[in-house]
Amino acid sequence: MGLVQRAVESAGISTVGITLQKTVTERVRPPRAVFLRYPFGHPMGEAFARAQQAAILEDLLRTLETAGPGAIVEPGYAWKRHRFA
Repeated sequence: MGLVQRAVESAGISTVGITLQKTVTERVRPPRAVFLRYPFGHPMGEAFARAQQAAILEDLLRTLETAGPGAIVEPGYAWKRHRFA
């Protein structure tokens, strides 16, 4: 994740990644990341949960606008416990 993001950022394009393993992301140090406590294979949430996936996408875009280099943002969602509109 980090190498590709850094290469894209060096071309002047801002990036943000989704991570499911915070400790690995802290070591890799990508430019920006959103950490979700979701199981592997579900980085955008539950299948067919459009409201949930839209909220995650909005968090990613907001992170691009507000987070500085090296930030790991945690929206705090809980797998199958957090209710989305």
